[in-house]
Amino acid sequence: MDQNRLLERFLRYVRVDTTARPGASEYPSSPGQLELGKLLVEELRQAGIADARQDPHGIVTASIPASVDREVPVVAFCAHLDTSPETPGAGVLPQVVENYQGGELLLPGQAGRVIRPAEHPDLNHMIGKTIITSDGSTLLGADDKAGVAVIVEMAAWLAEHPEVQHGRIRICFTCDEEIGRGVDHVDAAELGAAACYTLDGQGADTIDVETFSADLAVVSILGVNIHPGIAKNCMVNAVRVAADFLARLPRREGSPEATDGRQGFLHPYEIHGGVAEAKLQILLRDFDTATLQRWADQLRQAAAGSMAEFPGSQVAVAVTPQYRNMAEGLAREPRAVPLAVQALKRLGRTPRLTIVRGGTDGSRLTEMGLPTPNLAVGQHAPHSPLEWASLEEMVQAARWLIELVRVWAQ
Repeated sequence: MDQNRLLERFLRYVRVDTTARPGASEYPSSPGQLELGKLLVEELRQAGIADARQDPHGIVTASIPASVDREVPVVAFCAHLDTSPETPGAGVLPQVVENYQGGELLLPGQAGRVIRPAEHPDLNHMIGKTIITSDGSTLLGADDKAGVAVIVEMAAWLAEHPEVQHGRIRICFTCDEEIGRGVDHVDAAELGAAACYTLDGQGADTIDVETFSADLAVVSILGVNIHPGIAKNCMVNAVRVAADFLARLPRREGSPEATDGRQGFLHPYEIHGGVAEAKLQILLRDFDTATLQRWADQLRQAAAGSMAEFPGSQVAVAVTPQYRNMAEGLAREPRAVPLAVQALKRLGRTPRLTIVRGGTDGSRLTEMGLPTPNLAVGQHAPHSPLEWASLEEMVQAARWLIELVRVWAQ
């Protein structure tokens, strides 16, 4: 594996601003995703993958032909081009820390911004390794450009080593995963794979086999506006109704701040409006899909309570499904997880089956009928200006993919 070439790819990719834009009507939501996709098509073609293409939606697909002349299941690998809108992603200035010797990592672009081992304990396992960060004024973009770089480097390496036995491999790079639209324009049947693996996991040696099931609730509150000087017995303040509604939701249990492991939650994350009208957006998350209905019922009970407290107000709750726990669909292809485990063990590493308190493109792809567990790819502290990546873990991920396609070809 060409470690330096992999690093150069990653540094090239993170410098392209691919921040997803919530609320945008276009797909992809930002032009940088098209720019990066075009670059990837060029690099894949340079590696000898002639059918690499970018469709009108910005989705990049490519195929690596089988190197064996017998029937072998097709395997796909997927990563997303966009980065989180929660932290600025324009003007990324990556810094490469070689032979890390422990201690704090100072980020020069923002005074006082430091990555500390006490807060990022994985750093304690990185002594002597190469770490990549941003300068602290932006995120790094390892989520998920680490995955993108690993897949492209795998493709280039396999093109240089035709002696490695593998079946047909499909590559797919999606857009707008961070805003829940990653596979809106992906045709799972067209990929034609028995299983797919998203390269979008944190750390090393983990296989995510469960994710949250997720719905989005939009709560619309209508009040009655009138001049405050003559408002007595007339005004119904939607802002106050919203405050009452939120106060009825769980805080000590059933909120992100108070849960971990397999516990789900309600998460109000956006509110705007005024006296006449207010709107809230609330995430519903749980590993048990059936529990989502109970969360929705709790929202509707809160709505009824607020309307009773504020006569004349109207509180409506609209719930939209987002994605489902991938565990519910992985059983369709019982080889997908065991073969990933086997491949990692053959490299002398110890795999860990993990759960994700969130979702990936793999959640949606699995729901669409393409079983898609998620693999670790060396990213850490995603969505944050303190985000960092491990080059050695990225190299390990690329080797894992190569061993994985070998195992599938046995």
